[in-house]
Amino acid sequence: MIRNPASRYTAITPLDEALAWALALLLSISLVMVYSASIAYAEADAATHNRYFYLMRHIVFMVIGLSVGYIAFLVPTSFWQKYSGKLFLIGLVLLVLVLIPGIGRVVNGSRRWINLLVLNLQPSEVMKFATVLYAADYTVRKSHLLHSIKEGFAPMFAAMVVVAFLLLREPDFGALMVVMSIAMGLLFLGGINLRIFSGLAVMAVVAIVLLIISSPYRLKRVLGFMDPWDDPYGKGYQLSHSLIAIGRGEWLGVGLGGSIEKLFYLPEAHTDFILAVIAEEFGFVGICVLIGLYAWIVRRAFHIGVESRKLERYYQALVAQGMGIWLGIQVFFNVGVNMGLLPTKGLTLPLMSFGGSAMLMNLIAMAVLLRVDYENRRIMRGYKV
Repeated sequence: MIRNPASRYTAITPLDEALAWALALLLSISLVMVYSASIAYAEADAATHNRYFYLMRHIVFMVIGLSVGYIAFLVPTSFWQKYSGKLFLIGLVLLVLVLIPGIGRVVNGSRRWINLLVLNLQPSEVMKFATVLYAADYTVRKSHLLHSIKEGFAPMFAAMVVVAFLLLREPDFGALMVVMSIAMGLLFLGGINLRIFSGLAVMAVVAIVLLIISSPYRLKRVLGFMDPWDDPYGKGYQLSHSLIAIGRGEWLGVGLGGSIEKLFYLPEAHTDFILAVIAEEFGFVGICVLIGLYAWIVRRAFHIGVESRKLERYYQALVAQGMGIWLGIQVFFNVGVNMGLLPTKGLTLPLMSFGGSAMLMNLIAMAVLLRVDYENRRIMRGYKV
């Protein structure tokens, strides 16, 4: 029998209950706020005239996500490690398929979705998940070579260049930022040479600047972000109304359902800018509670990673921390966009915004995180996994 390495715990529960409750609270808030933010759009939609339209679809997405997430929880993490490379290739194939006319669906000028009848699959969401699994496996396999540019860094860099090219063809600059943050974060946690990492960081900043100034579309977004009031009815429209919503909320908000900005003023109120509606209806206190829940989940993800490392489960450690990076960086970007700290990127608020692919992959990611913790606790209790 394996000796219990966590003797400091008087009792080890089978699952991280605090993490599970935090996830349950976020999903509960999501149901309420998607309905609140979408009710006006749903009633005015000529195709539905049903105030519950987006809520019912959100419930369907959530049920599908929880069901698939439960299956993912039952899968040992050794499976994800064994097939991480194949899953990454599947993600690349999906990114190629979405660019093919007739397969990829165009919405607002971007070709980001594949119609699967039940939901529109967004390959970039699949790629975020695949990047966590693949980068974690790559870092563990190449841990003794991470000091070498040619053998340790170059293969991963080449893979990310391919991903970047495909994502920019959609275009989906926001997803690219998240994927690159995941890959760089896991390489850093895996012990990549600091000189190589510093050079990569500088190259990334230069590349971002070049991508912005070379694209009128992205440059327009950055200019609108820098001074949204200069053109509040044009390039600064989304941000100006997001800031109005946040300002109206003040400390305690105007109350559930009382948002005015969601009444056809704030675009994407139930998706990218749902945080602004939450701020308007529940104020600064409500936003603090929401960000506190996200911070708790990210903290738990990194703690689970530390426990995995103590148990010499290095792949599982990086997977857990990769999930934390994914959630944390996307929340950071979404909050930054809503508050005018970052230019708009088209990123949803994880586990909160309306959207089938995002909700599905977020729940699968959290299921894998819970599985890593579950296996750690079994080992601590003296069982094999």
